[in-house]
Amino acid sequence: MTSELIDPIIVGLTILGLFFAFIKEWVKPDIAVVVAVSILMILGLLDSKQVLSVFSNSAPITVGALFIISAALEKTGCVAKLSGWIASIAGRNEKKLLAMIMLTALAVSPFINNTPVVMVLMPAVIAVAVKIQSSPSRFLIPLSYATILGGMMTLIGTSTNILVDGVARDMGLAPFGMFEITVPAIVIGIIGYLFIFLLAPRLLPLRETLAQQFMGASDRAFMTELFVPENSRLAGKTLAEAKLNQVGVTILKIFRADEAITSPTENTRFEVGDRLIVHSKSSAMMDLHSSDWIGLQNNVNPDFETLRRKDAVIIEAIVGSSSRYVQRPIRDLDLLARYGIHLIAVHRKDASIGDVVDDFQLQFGDVLLVEGTPAQIKRFCENGDLFALTEGKVTSTRQNKAPIALATMAGVILLAAFKVLPIESLAIIGAAIVLVTGCIRSDEAYKAIEWPLIVMIFGMLAISIAMRDSGLADMVARSLLSVGQGLDPWWILLAVIFLTSILTEVLSNNAVAVLMTPIVIGMADHMGVDARPFVVGVMFAASMSFATPIGYQTNTLVYSAGNYKFSDFARLGIPLNILLGAGAALLIPLFWSFH
Repeated sequence: MTSELIDPIIVGLTILGLFFAFIKEWVKPDIAVVVAVSILMILGLLDSKQVLSVFSNSAPITVGALFIISAALEKTGCVAKLSGWIASIAGRNEKKLLAMIMLTALAVSPFINNTPVVMVLMPAVIAVAVKIQSSPSRFLIPLSYATILGGMMTLIGTSTNILVDGVARDMGLAPFGMFEITVPAIVIGIIGYLFIFLLAPRLLPLRETLAQQFMGASDRAFMTELFVPENSRLAGKTLAEAKLNQVGVTILKIFRADEAITSPTENTRFEVGDRLIVHSKSSAMMDLHSSDWIGLQNNVNPDFETLRRKDAVIIEAIVGSSSRYVQRPIRDLDLLARYGIHLIAVHRKDASIGDVVDDFQLQFGDVLLVEGTPAQIKRFCENGDLFALTEGKVTSTRQNKAPIALATMAGVILLAAFKVLPIESLAIIGAAIVLVTGCIRSDEAYKAIEWPLIVMIFGMLAISIAMRDSGLADMVARSLLSVGQGLDPWWILLAVIFLTSILTEVLSNNAVAVLMTPIVIGMADHMGVDARPFVVGVMFAASMSFATPIGYQTNTLVYSAGNYKFSDFARLGIPLNILLGAGAALLIPLFWSFH
């Protein structure tokens, strides 16, 4: 076989392997993309010059700068103020609360990155839902869906739009204007809003949060810490002699001076001053607390003392995408020694407390149930980029900087709309302004940038070059056209929208956008029609991720926070995908002609 045939096959197999790695989650997506690029370089299908050329693409730089401006709006309390506004207007009316949550998300997300919007609004939504005696699960999926719909409305509303624009520009298309896609996206947003508002109360279940489950279930397992005091009858006795296992208590770890006994055996002896990490059912622990072993009943010489502070609270915290705790084993975090807090439980999809062992690795979107003082929990969350769900964040101390952050974002949007400077230049200038004026600290700015996403975008841009130069993009375009030979361009557009939407549900939306954009441009060239309607179709469809919790970051966030099942997304999301996909196919030709 000739290189004209072999090269695209190899690139295609590499991309299929990459997709398989995404689905199986063997490694993080950014690592998988770097490995795929390395394989193509080793095989000679990419050279260093081609790989380095992706750094001249403005899209990732624009995305990174906008992350900083969005974080500045969050740090100055601009987004948090919306939480109080929602609560005050909604009152105790469930329908009014749903309407206000979605309207707020639709209004804010065209200009601010979706993820911080959802993370800031989630605690308020949960608190108000509990206050009106409803379930947060009735509102969190609509919150995520509304931010997705809002993000479609402007060029900077989502990184996908910026990325598609960047790839299209590299292939010779004219740049998209700031509000070029706004009118059809608003129509799509209204359709989606009405669909969700009418059907979400009927299709979404009532589910308890992790904290509600824990507090309300007598047989739920949890961990706590006990101390062996002076005069304890257990000092000098072995674990077997203490017979704690007979009352359903398991000793997980013993801290003794500077020593940590991570796997105590039946022959391990207790000593005065030992700190014990124990695991039991809540009913068993209550029996232990009510006995004369623990000093809660005003006993003179208890055998154990509880280390739980009187001012301790139990809260839920969600793991952020840039958290330093992601993919680190629980044992490495050493939460008790470093922060003085207890990890009671972790919620991830269908995982249970029984899975939370020392080797358990945290992932983005995990919800932790932790116990400690408010100050301890605040330090734990800030150090690891976690977000407290049930307590909310401390009120921002930089509210006086809010007008600067708002003016900066408004300036970027307006100047980009009037094409005073390119969007990438304005985003960089805006990021510099919020840093210099103190709206956000430099360490917070670095933290705000989702570096794994930036790395993945650069990698996918390199892979798209390999697709184009190897002839794979052209080959796929011709193959798809041969299937729909003789069809009107509108049917091809409809197929492109649904294919992109389906791929987005199981893969990264940004990866799908980068790969589909050169393919649809090639298809348009072969048909002799304008490529712009198809590029807009990819833009919209790559954001229409409603049917699964893994296709879009905000879906992943609310998945764990709302204690949803996978099927909850499909029940509301699949018909929404079909409705909005068909709606987009009807609207796009009205604004961008094929000829």
